[in-house]
Amino acid sequence: MLTKATRSASTETSTHRWIVIDAEGAVVGRLASFIALHLRGKHRADFTPHADVGDHVVVINADKVVFTGKKMTDKVYYRHTGYPGGIKERRAGQVLGGRFPERVVEMAVKRMMPKESPLARKQLGKLRVYAGAEHPHAAQNPTPVDFKALNRKNARV
Repeated sequence: MLTKATRSASTETSTHRWIVIDAEGAVVGRLASFIALHLRGKHRADFTPHADVGDHVVVINADKVVFTGKKMTDKVYYRHTGYPGGIKERRAGQVLGGRFPERVVEMAVKRMMPKESPLARKQLGKLRVYAGAEHPHAAQNPTPVDFKALNRKNARV
């Protein structure tokens, strides 16, 4: 008896959509989870773990994201200079109020992706995060996604 084989999607044959998400008032963790899902392509029926079948994601107003609870003052981001005793720390509120507030969303998404691998780096390359309301990707005709309307817990007013 012959059976049909399941076709595996490949990076070359899949079509990558462009979506734009307004992050104003969105909860960081829920937003990052949604973005990671779309970057990997797990929302698609032809998801293949070893192929890049995800979408390009443009995030605007990343400086207006919100945290739940006391994370704005209690959440700590660590980095190391490479020298002995060179650990540095910054609070989430300092990062959001600093020079590059979009790093909060970038790091949250990066930490929800699979471990550091060539495929994960390629998928993260399809993420564009902007602190303001403008983005230079209008030529790609990105589809706006109303992330906050998907669930009432996705936004804090």
